[in-house]
Amino acid sequence: MREGKLKILIVSQYFWPENMRVNDMAEELVRRGHEVTVLTALPNYPEGQVFDGYRKAPEQFANYQGAEVVRVPFIPRGKRSLTLVLNYLSFVVSGSLLGSWKLRGKEFDGIFVYAVSPIMSAIPALLIGRLKKAPVSVWVLDLWPETLRAVGVVHDDRALALVGRMVSWIYNRTDYLLLQSRAFLDSVRSYCTRPIEDERLVYFPSWAEDGFNELPEGGSPLLARAPDEFTILFAGNLGEAQDFPAILDVAEALRNTVKVRWVLVGDGRMSEWLQREVTQRNLDNVLLLGRHPLEAMPGLFATADALLVSLKTNEVFAKTIPGKVQAYLASGKPVLGMIGGEAARVIEESGAGLACASGDQQGLSRIVQQMAAMTHPQRIAMGQAGKRYYDDQFAKEKIFSNLERLFRQGTRRDGKQ
Repeated sequence: MREGKLKILIVSQYFWPENMRVNDMAEELVRRGHEVTVLTALPNYPEGQVFDGYRKAPEQFANYQGAEVVRVPFIPRGKRSLTLVLNYLSFVVSGSLLGSWKLRGKEFDGIFVYAVSPIMSAIPALLIGRLKKAPVSVWVLDLWPETLRAVGVVHDDRALALVGRMVSWIYNRTDYLLLQSRAFLDSVRSYCTRPIEDERLVYFPSWAEDGFNELPEGGSPLLARAPDEFTILFAGNLGEAQDFPAILDVAEALRNTVKVRWVLVGDGRMSEWLQREVTQRNLDNVLLLGRHPLEAMPGLFATADALLVSLKTNEVFAKTIPGKVQAYLASGKPVLGMIGGEAARVIEESGAGLACASGDQQGLSRIVQQMAAMTHPQRIAMGQAGKRYYDDQFAKEKIFSNLERLFRQGTRRDGKQ
């Protein structure tokens, strides 16, 4: 077992002060007294171009809360599918070659890959892990290639099979595979075509960022309180997977039945569609607030009566717990879910709220009316139940203690320390 201060490398294609959990991870490990280095690309997400702030003063972003940040050049993701693919591939090449060179002379006790898409960002970490003789842990946040088909990015079976072989190549060379949902286990194991011990498949869920545990009493300047309306807030990616057509249909159906205000915060591929639909259908009970920084979210949560999470019906999505679920639970607000699988299990098991099946418009209408009819104390009790469940299952202190233990005890899969 490794004692004392650990030397940890975090590899993430995306790292910027607003990139949430990976930044949170670096900060927390530094706070615990460890030496942390981050290997990442030039910041360009989600706009698709390198940020002006970085161009003007890159030296100001060489350190984050005590963690050294090593950046490598790459092709910006832009707005087209081709440039996005080139963006992914260029980080693999640049991170593997230039990243290895920039990290020369450094030793690491463990390497952690923040594997939000794309999964191939693990390839530079595997190369560096071999060079440094350090165990590599990959945090599996998306199921590739299944997620590519589920979100409509890739439909061709041959292309998906090729991605599947790449995933197997990565999984077969990774020392520890950390799973954000227990339901990921069978899928991940199916791509491990080389034997892997059970203890190398580790349940490692997401946590809520600081700020959600204690919501501000003053609410938010972005959203006025509406005591005579039941306010439902959705925060996050406004994408196709979230099934906004169903949500708007329910909002329209309930408009003259229940005083419900729907507040959507974020942006994504469905943003323009939502704006058009809200205008054309005259949905004055739907507010589109756009994208706001993480620090604005607790105030918006405080102004809401309930928080909404939704995903389309899909076998892959059913295995996933969206990261917003942990933030919702930590906030102590009741949760409404039009979602199935693991996320629905968490909502119902915790007592944090009400859930219906993915795509079930009648079900969503029913649980919205049911929660809107509850008394304020009933909703408070529901939110507090979710908060207790969060503290038991997803508290950051507990999750990072487990990660720290893994770094101390971890071995390479070839049996070498």
